[in-house]
Amino acid sequence: MSTSNQFDEWATSGQEREMEDHHWHTAKRALARMPVEAGDTVLDLGTGSGYALRALHETKAIDRGIGLDVSREMASTASDHTDTGALDFAGGDCHQLPLAADSVDHVWSMETFFFARQPISVLEEIRRVLRPGGTFFCAVNFYEESEQSHRWRDRIDAPMSLWSRAEYRSLFREAGLHVATQDTIPDEEIEIPPAEAFPTEEWETRAAMVDRYRTWGTLLTVGVAP
Repeated sequence: MSTSNQFDEWATSGQEREMEDHHWHTAKRALARMPVEAGDTVLDLGTGSGYALRALHETKAIDRGIGLDVSREMASTASDHTDTGALDFAGGDCHQLPLAADSVDHVWSMETFFFARQPISVLEEIRRVLRPGGTFFCAVNFYEESEQSHRWRDRIDAPMSLWSRAEYRSLFREAGLHVATQDTIPDEEIEIPPAEAFPTEEWETRAAMVDRYRTWGTLLTVGVAP
């Protein structure tokens, strides 16, 4: 199944809200770090339900938010969840961004980048649309060091690339973005039952669940446009 069809299916079944709830635990901590100022323009790649742009609009008064998703159903759903004209959502391909050069202050992406067919092309597009000094905040849960996340490939019917922390830094640099910082954000909010409650429907051991959420959590790589 193509990535767009997979996410169309999730949108029509209402799973975008479940995705938002799951991602929000660490996404809100990453979003709080973005050097966004009132009046800025922010691009959200793989916008899903649009939660990231709504949060930035409410907390940091961004002037314009553009949410792009490979799934037109997702983009339509994000619009339905949004009641401000400052945020726009559309279906589109992140390999060819429908934006002028030097037109965006910051780019955000959560659980999207590993779906890119040509990651360097996507990063070069991000660099093109970013103004000098603009940032790209790339957050992923599916990456090499987080071994418990690897099984997602058996659950998601779309092509996914599994990269390490070092490979993310290398990709950013190859595309001309400076790597400002990279670290992991643990999910401290999801409840982890006591050891005697395992195995559960999803987890064989408590140690595996701890490894996924507390040890590795979300990988955040921050690139800066020269």
